[in-house]
Amino acid sequence: MTGAPRRFRRLNPHRPPLKLPAVLRPGLLLIPFLLTGCAAFTIGRPSPAARVDTAAAFIEADSHHSGRIATGWLREFNDPRMTALVREAIRKNNNLRATAKRLRATREGTIVGGAARLPSINAGTAYSRTYDGLGPGPGVTSESYSLSLNASWEADLWGRLRDLDEATYADYVAAVADYRGARLSLAANTARSWINLITAQQQLDLAEQTLANFKRSLSIIDRRYRSNLLRPVDVQFGRNNVASAERSLRIRTTDRNEAARSLELLLGRYPAAAVESSSTLPTLQRRVPVGLPAGLVARRPDLTAARYDLLASAKRADADRKDLLPSLVLTGSSRNASDAFRRAIDPAYLAWSAAASLAQTVYAGGAPSARARAALARNRAEIHDYAQAVLIAFREVESALESDDSLREQEVFLLREVEQATLAERQSERDLAMGIEGSTVLEILEAQRRAVNARAALIRLRNDRLQNRIDLHLALGGDFDTLAK
Repeated sequence: MTGAPRRFRRLNPHRPPLKLPAVLRPGLLLIPFLLTGCAAFTIGRPSPAARVDTAAAFIEADSHHSGRIATGWLREFNDPRMTALVREAIRKNNNLRATAKRLRATREGTIVGGAARLPSINAGTAYSRTYDGLGPGPGVTSESYSLSLNASWEADLWGRLRDLDEATYADYVAAVADYRGARLSLAANTARSWINLITAQQQLDLAEQTLANFKRSLSIIDRRYRSNLLRPVDVQFGRNNVASAERSLRIRTTDRNEAARSLELLLGRYPAAAVESSSTLPTLQRRVPVGLPAGLVARRPDLTAARYDLLASAKRADADRKDLLPSLVLTGSSRNASDAFRRAIDPAYLAWSAAASLAQTVYAGGAPSARARAALARNRAEIHDYAQAVLIAFREVESALESDDSLREQEVFLLREVEQATLAERQSERDLAMGIEGSTVLEILEAQRRAVNARAALIRLRNDRLQNRIDLHLALGGDFDTLAK
């Protein structure tokens, strides 16, 4: 370059021609940027999504439906008390409230991420007063006032800052999904605890009924023993049953109180075992609909969070790849300093400067490229993690559906078992009381044992059916009807 451009000469006719040293000529300036920036194009591009072998597309649930997805499935159980307790837990549970505060903190982080794309402006002022002593003479006092304003902005030439901003926002959306998951999990755990409390209460009622039955049988045995119709060992068997029933009653009382405390803890109440239980378990309104759409699983908060974690990893991998390219930073500053306050605020004494810098890491031991490759590998790992999470979700749905059918069929046979055991218990008591030939104490004790076991098993089975239905709603991410939008 032998002279200034024509336009430069026209605007500055008296300025000498601009000559730059050879090492600063534009061609040589671009060499290190071209050499090091090419590394950005040798690293593969990340993927923001994963393909999973399923019939339905995975789309985030609309926030308009989040409330119905979290608690809409409760109507399947036809228990207003359970619904009221779940709503109380969502309002007052301390863990959920803490999660909500952390979500708010994550939301503020999106502002921090977006601020990196905007100019940064700092203003400052300073005042100083100094005194210099001059021995026997009067000292010298001086004052200084200064005002300053500094601004800087990194031009997002390659979209690196935009990628980081979008990654931060994806983190926030994933945190929102985690909060929804916590709310859904809390609703399910509260419903479970309520069902467990009723189950524990029914087992306690059964223990009381069993103790009463054993005492009645012991009365019959004792009366026939006094009539010299039974042996002492028969009385001992009867007393053994009564003592066992007394012990079981204490155990069931403790179990009931523990179930109440667990529920109260979820409700944010003091665990005093004071919550009152219902006497009957919730009833399922309907069977599981046939042909549930696979898209229901898309509402699951954990899968929504995983999708946005995958997107965030892709954006960060892109940002690390673009970090290998040159960066352009524009800076400007103004300053005014004087020993008089009036001059410090007078624009006529203002000094300012503006600068632009183009920076490129030429050599750093391969660290920038290694960071980009590591980010890409993390993105690939997120893809496989998401695909595995989807498969696990479908496995949970399939298992819950199969268990629902199995438990419903088991209840039919168990009801028949309870019916027959109850008839045998009554008949054996009647035979022993009437002194029918062949009736024995062991016969009545065995009939009572079978009846008690069958009744307890029926209570547990009905609890299992309700718990499995809750598992199914968790696996589907909500009710049977509200599709993701």
